[in-house]
Amino acid sequence: MVRRNEQRRTALVDAAIEVLAREGARGLTFRAVDTGAAVPVGTASNYFTSRDDLLTQAGARVYERLRPDDEVVARQQAAGRDRTVYAGLMRELVGRIAAFRTGYLALLELRLEATRRPELRKVLTERVRADLDANIRYHEGSGLPGDAMAVRLLYMTLNWLIVEQLTLPDVFTPEERDRLVTAAVERIVAAE
Repeated sequence: MVRRNEQRRTALVDAAIEVLAREGARGLTFRAVDTGAAVPVGTASNYFTSRDDLLTQAGARVYERLRPDDEVVARQQAAGRDRTVYAGLMRELVGRIAAFRTGYLALLELRLEATRRPELRKVLTERVRADLDANIRYHEGSGLPGDAMAVRLLYMTLNWLIVEQLTLPDVFTPEERDRLVTAAVERIVAAE
């Protein structure tokens, strides 16, 4: 029975992500989530203590779904350790995030909402900081070229490229996007 409840909670949070991406934070209501998850009206209010709780859990779920699977991590760990390989890893990362369009758009909505909700801002700040620190630790242990500053600069650069791709997809073609990722790695990551 607990497993079934967790499945329903996950379905509700996934529906919240879709609502955030489609209607923005103002459109995120328990009723909209119930409708999106195809459950009886009132179900979401039984699973979440407040709208803030739902917003916070939606943010955590986006990060959970964006995490690469074990196969991707194993392939990355087995790859070479030069800037060409690094650029390929970054292109794959941008592609994986862009493929979960609604998740990233929901995350952008959550970031905007965090400017008005201190508790959400605290949670997102902690989550993003922990994610960035984990990426830096992974990078430093991977043997890839570049340092922590390169990771931070690529994080900032590629995040905006992803925003551009998801909000104004015709600004850059997929080929231009790939060239931009490669150029960012070549210019930001020092040659060994």
